[in-house]
Amino acid sequence: MNKDLILVESPSKAKTINKYVGKSYIVEATVGHIRNLPKTKLGIDIENGFEPNLVNIRGKGDVIKKIKSLAGKSNKIFIATDPDREGEAIAQDVVDILTDAQKTKIERVLFNEITKKAVNEALKNTIKIDEHLVTSQRARRVMDRIIGYQVSPFLWYAVIEAYGSSLSAGRVQSVALRLICEREEAIDSFIPTEHWSIVAVFTTDKGQEIRAKFSEVDGKQIKIPPKPQMSETDWEEFFKTNFAITSKDLADKILSAIKAKQEFKISDLTKKESKRNPFPPFITSSLQVEASKKLRFRPRRTMMLAQQLYEGVDLGAEGTTGLISYMRTDSTRLSEEVVADARTYIKEKYGDLYLPDGPKSYEQKNKKNVQDAHEAIRPTSLKYTPEFVKEFLDEAQFKLYELIWKRFIACQMESARMETTTVTISAEEYIFKSSGTTMLFDGFMTIYDEDTDDTNDQNGNGGLIPAGLEVNQKMKLEELIPNQHFTKPPPRFTESTLIKELESNGIGRPSTYAMIMGTIMDRKYVDQVERKLVPTDLGKKVNAILVKNFSNIFNVNFTAQMEEELDSIAEGEIGYLKVLNDFYTPFAKTLKEVEANLVKIKCEKCGSDMEIRMGRFGKFLACSNYPECKNIKSLKEFSANGGAPEETGDICPKCGSKTVYREGKFGRFIGCEKYPDCDFTKIVTLGLKCPKCNDGEVITRKTKRGRLFYGCNRYPDCDFASWTYPKPKEEEEEATVASGEEF
Repeated sequence: MNKDLILVESPSKAKTINKYVGKSYIVEATVGHIRNLPKTKLGIDIENGFEPNLVNIRGKGDVIKKIKSLAGKSNKIFIATDPDREGEAIAQDVVDILTDAQKTKIERVLFNEITKKAVNEALKNTIKIDEHLVTSQRARRVMDRIIGYQVSPFLWYAVIEAYGSSLSAGRVQSVALRLICEREEAIDSFIPTEHWSIVAVFTTDKGQEIRAKFSEVDGKQIKIPPKPQMSETDWEEFFKTNFAITSKDLADKILSAIKAKQEFKISDLTKKESKRNPFPPFITSSLQVEASKKLRFRPRRTMMLAQQLYEGVDLGAEGTTGLISYMRTDSTRLSEEVVADARTYIKEKYGDLYLPDGPKSYEQKNKKNVQDAHEAIRPTSLKYTPEFVKEFLDEAQFKLYELIWKRFIACQMESARMETTTVTISAEEYIFKSSGTTMLFDGFMTIYDEDTDDTNDQNGNGGLIPAGLEVNQKMKLEELIPNQHFTKPPPRFTESTLIKELESNGIGRPSTYAMIMGTIMDRKYVDQVERKLVPTDLGKKVNAILVKNFSNIFNVNFTAQMEEELDSIAEGEIGYLKVLNDFYTPFAKTLKEVEANLVKIKCEKCGSDMEIRMGRFGKFLACSNYPECKNIKSLKEFSANGGAPEETGDICPKCGSKTVYREGKFGRFIGCEKYPDCDFTKIVTLGLKCPKCNDGEVITRKTKRGRLFYGCNRYPDCDFASWTYPKPKEEEEEATVASGEEF
């Protein structure tokens, strides 16, 4: 008896689904994409409607052969690749490799979650492949290939001394790099402005203490001064309604004037109640942002763990089941059924006070988004509480699942209520204010609070306000505390804040954020220093070249416009050809202008231009006059130092030759230029004693995944390791290693 065939993308997903559907089905994995554009050529017929030339991916021959064989023997073929644009394209690729007879058996299946109920219901409610989604993915792929293929060689020429750095340009990654570099430029050019604040300590006649901040003088608000580069007119306008303490002398004068006052009293006392609403359930970007902030997970790691939770985890007697819904989504929508389950859970677990009168909805109004057909990221069943599944998950999986669980439950809970009390203390024209917030009802915050920052500060805000205060009550001035400040430059991006920036500008999509972060670091365009993204010299140089020559292409507005048009294709509102023409017309014009000014390397044999080409072993230079001239050269010959290692300036103590810097499995080291004839090596230290053993020296090392960290050169005798640059011994704080990655 012939069986039905179910095709999914990953083997682990296939394994989970196989347990749900029984012996009448065969579940097979495509292991990702099976067709793609060719590696060694553009693969797009630009003159013929941007027709892509998709070919079977090298190494997928056995998978394709097996799919064809199983398809020929099956009654029905259910294509159950992921429910997004990439999954739809893979589904179409499967169709394209099958015969006409086999195509008649095909039905499309969408699994928003991998549970027995969801899988079997989906198999009963099949659909057709969405040709608009497929076309949108093809357009995105073509657009990215054209940019990468035609701009990257220009970068190889322009930065040829950086050979070996895998230079590339990308439609979205280059904009992300530009944002990082522009932020760095703003930091470098920032001019700090001095300003002072004054905090007063008052006591009541009962000895109750209040800290209040100097906030007003002569009816003018105390403000941080604007940029020092402002014109006199702008300064005059600022000082009409504001006042800034810009020097110690001015601060001292104000302190003396305040101390001379004879009476301080409460001139105003207000109480205001406010609500804090719960956060919406996670979408892909917000999950990556929160996992980065709360769990210190990189976006790539977050998505890997989410994929595992979605595809299925062995829960012992419960069997293998998917714990969360599909993790690549822009939608905050939730099904009525799961919201009803959440409300029942909240009532039973927390009581009626925490249950709103009705369900909370977070559906985006007027937001065009091709993936709104999916739900938000949520648990598949409220049976699987974090406590229930903890023993079956590793530490990282559990942390992420618990975060998703709490966010989902919290989104259906009652709002928190706070009361803010503001006290105004006056001495004639000098006004001080202090505010304190009291929690009246914690609501959803009993299990989830996105804001982890401490709201208390030393400037008279966020502290406790004593009870029993009254207007006109006299206060005693105990102390005046002047504080010097300097305005700060804009902060560097972290991975989470960069994702927020990209999302707010309409750049990138759920499936791309983790890849963008990984690409700009894998290419060594950006380093991560104490979780901040810092452009490398190479990254700055690449960005400068792209901005100078392709500013109209690699910018926020153009990239966001292209994203909108790609989404419009998926919605069936606009055609493939129009979008590609809208992109390619300005791009081709810019590329032509750039190439006209590009100094090409000439073939010494025939005088033709040498072109950078891609071969089996990487990039190389070949004569454009091929096949008449078959001259080829290594790119190393044209690097800044001919491909030679960087010299240290020292002499090898073993043989007297020069020593050079080299890259090894565990990072940078010093070796002899005569290697392998001379095997002298020396570890590159940072000139800092190990803070743990105080005997060895700190060196830079790499994890198995290539991440840099600091360790002791006496390892394994000393196991000191830190992600951050270690401080001197007297300042050292114990460093901890991020969970889940071994040194």
